[in-house]
Amino acid sequence: MPVELAHIVPWSVVKNHSFDNLIALCPTCHARYDAPRSPIDRQAMKQYKANLSVISQRYGDLERRVLLHFADRPDKDTIDLLGNLEILLMYLIRDGFLEPLPRKSAMFVTPGMMEQPYRLTAEGRAFVQRWLAAEPLGSS
Repeated sequence: MPVELAHIVPWSVVKNHSFDNLIALCPTCHARYDAPRSPIDRQAMKQYKANLSVISQRYGDLERRVLLHFADRPDKDTIDLLGNLEILLMYLIRDGFLEPLPRKSAMFVTPGMMEQPYRLTAEGRAFVQRWLAAEPLGSS
């Protein structure tokens, strides 16, 4: 997916490209943000950038993908992954956002690899909702 650099405070106002004033957005979100009557206000965009920092510093790639999975599927609270991935999900589990469930069966996906179901906890759902609403996430 292509991304574009957007100015949080418009270029016409600040006339600089400082890191604090830039954010990478998809073309659609960039156009929405720059629209005359944008549904996204400046404070929400600043919070969104701060939240990206919290998520990218605390959580690994797989953990971010799991959070995005649940963000895209608000009606779902479980995900099945290959077993033995708990080390890659460690911070979501430690923070109380994800919990392993008992395995459904001894069915192997490939020799030696079983599926492991995980459940998004109530705390995890609240975290995802704060993230989607561009509310402060804090740092765990």
